[in-house]
Amino acid sequence: MNHADDILDTISTRKSAGVPFALATVVRTVAATAAKAGAKAVILPDGTISEGWIGGGCARAAVLKAARDALADGKSRLVSVLPPDALDDQGHTAGEEQGGVRFAKNMCPSQGTMDIFVEPVLPRPQVVICGSSPVAVAIADLARRSGFAVTVCAPAAEQTAFADADRRIEGFALPVDEAAARYVVVSTQGRGDEAALAAALAVDVDYVAFVGSRKKAEALKAALAKRGVTAARLAKLKAPAGLDLGAITPDEIAISILAEIVAVRRGKAARGAAPGA
Repeated sequence: MNHADDILDTISTRKSAGVPFALATVVRTVAATAAKAGAKAVILPDGTISEGWIGGGCARAAVLKAARDALADGKSRLVSVLPPDALDDQGHTAGEEQGGVRFAKNMCPSQGTMDIFVEPVLPRPQVVICGSSPVAVAIADLARRSGFAVTVCAPAAEQTAFADADRRIEGFALPVDEAAARYVVVSTQGRGDEAALAAALAVDVDYVAFVGSRKKAEALKAALAKRGVTAARLAKLKAPAGLDLGAITPDEIAISILAEIVAVRRGKAARGAAPGA
């Protein structure tokens, strides 16, 4: 097996395992450089290059910084490493970003130019559904078709309501830490509302919402506050769940909730914003 096969295997293995990493690819070189176009490296969140090679120290620092930034915000970067004279001639300074390109200085004797594309490879975002109501089932179906990984949390007897899921958890014991973004929807129809909400608010997630009336949500918040759930945690709860689309049927309600999750994910809505905010 050659080096290209090794790095492709590493990429496939890490993607399958849901482990975040950045992939750096040399897309252009000018003059003498150690790495050539097409060279790749897998960079882990701690800055370790686990597989591959993109040249020596000339580009390493700039690429590792771009990888950390890409993993933090989910956006790809193009890093252009140029010798000092070329930077000056083009009117750029090291560390400057312009037109989607981040410029860096090549202080190596080669004095070559390298352009490296750095892209984050992140686990699929998860929609975590607590409960097995008709709305919960509709959300699971719609979320899977929209590219989300679906985790179903429900008692064993209720799991059969879901034809398919990426992961099933008996009860409402959500894992504390996950690499992927998580969007939690509690839709139990009264069969474990308080337990499900307590579990959802005990972990750090990107969104948590309750399917039910505003009056029921306020009563649950009061009960959770008595159990010691902090005001800061309770403030993260979105209730009623979903955008105000005038939804009535379970499928329509599911659409309104998934639309809100997409808005939160894409930065178009505030996490935990009050209804109507």
